[in-house]
Amino acid sequence: MRLVVKHQEEFSRGELLLRTFFGWLYIFIPHYFLLFFVSLWGAILQFVAFWVILFTGRYPQSMFEFQLGLLKWTVRLSARAYNVSDGYPAFGINGTDEFTDLNVPYPEKVDRGLVLLRFFLGLFYVIIPHYFILGFRGIWVGILVFVAWWVVLFTGRYPDDMHNWVVGQIRWQMRVMLYMQYMTDKYPAFTGDELPEEKVESTNVEPNV
Repeated sequence: MRLVVKHQEEFSRGELLLRTFFGWLYIFIPHYFLLFFVSLWGAILQFVAFWVILFTGRYPQSMFEFQLGLLKWTVRLSARAYNVSDGYPAFGINGTDEFTDLNVPYPEKVDRGLVLLRFFLGLFYVIIPHYFILGFRGIWVGILVFVAWWVVLFTGRYPDDMHNWVVGQIRWQMRVMLYMQYMTDKYPAFTGDELPEEKVESTNVEPNV
């Protein structure tokens, strides 16, 4: 997996204020309304994919691409919610974005034993430990987002370290979601940093840091 949220040279103060006070109206309500219904179909496809993987050891590629599109949509929204990207996020699973991208290689084979393990015990060995840490990490991220808001308002720039920390929160969450949705057999790392193998994976957006 590789997640990229481009660190812009300069952020729009006008967009920052507009998102802060009216983003719920023109971004999050319309997007999450549609995303809710599309995600219902995604949940059905994931259920079907579970059985296909169990019997064949393969994740149907069309279903995989659909789920990946959903995750990319989520990343676009998260980047705006955390104010780490400007611009209006594109709608739909086929939407593209100049500031964000999520690249996940299609797995030729999926371990059936791990699929069963995740299905029955994923709550205990994945969800609980990861989200316990992510919850506390999220408190710090919230503080950084608040401080960065003022920095961007007065300078038009998002401090590098703060940007990396906030993007790390999104990256960590994506790793957990990919693992629990059987889209990778690699257990999610307990870090928001980009891993060495992730840095060499291809993506359509190059970081500007």
